Amino acid sequence: MRVYLAVLKLRLLMGMQYRAAALAGVATQFFWGMITIMVFEAFYESALTAPPISLTQIITYIWLQQAFLVFVTIWFRDAELFELITSGNIAYELCRPCELYGFWYAKLLAQRLSSAILRCFPILIVAFFLPSPYRMTLPPSFTAFILFLGSLILGLLLLVAVSMFMYISVFITKSPTGSLLLFSVLGEFFAGLIIPIPLMPEWLQNIAYILPFRWTADFPFRVYSGHIPQHEALIGIVIQLVYLLVLVWSGRLALNRVLNQVVVQGG
Repeated sequence: MRVYLAVLKLRLLMGMQYRAAALAGVATQFFWGMITIMVFEAFYESALTAPPISLTQIITYIWLQQAFLVFVTIWFRDAELFELITSGNIAYELCRPCELYGFWYAKLLAQRLSSAILRCFPILIVAFFLPSPYRMTLPPSFTAFILFLGSLILGLLLLVAVSMFMYISVFITKSPTGSLLLFSVLGEFFAGLIIPIPLMPEWLQNIAYILPFRWTADFPFRVYSGHIPQHEALIGIVIQLVYLLVLVWSGRLALNRVLNQVVVQGG
């Protein structure tokens, strides 16, 4: 465990050096957030019936999505891992005196943490001082905020476990682009990053509730806004833990299986 914590700390410090890239990302996410809010504002003004989630909650949902974008999107990837797998340099990784799954998991987790730390605070601070109706609101209670933090952290751990399957699949497909597109499209849609899940048709909502993607973004954001009651949030956190344990366990098995079949040519 000490090895993985050391990797996490080192990669976190390395990621914190890219401040200029983070500031550029902040500007892009502000622009995208405002455009998205305007689209939903027009949608709500023309709605014939009351939507299942209020516009204020949707606006908060969008700002949280932009602030913690690297926590909830699968397309935020490590190109170095793709190169290691496709080039055969995975042989160097196999020489490390530690389990590869834990090593990669710690590395991917640190990358997302460092990027989010640099981006989230400027976005959140400005979002709270925007004029109505674009202003982000506070959670309904301190308990809701604590539940949000817990669900957000578990959602991050869950997303890293899901993204590990993307890298594992490249051992089989030999196509980083194909694996990235497949996981990104499915992950973003069913996490509610394109259309919030309460606005989806009922049959699509049923599919989203079964898949793990929803628990990485939609669930913590709706806990923050109060759209998901506190007793349901506690049940959801338990479900997040179950998903996390299952995905980590199955991911380790899958990685060990493909590593046993790896053939590295050359001298």
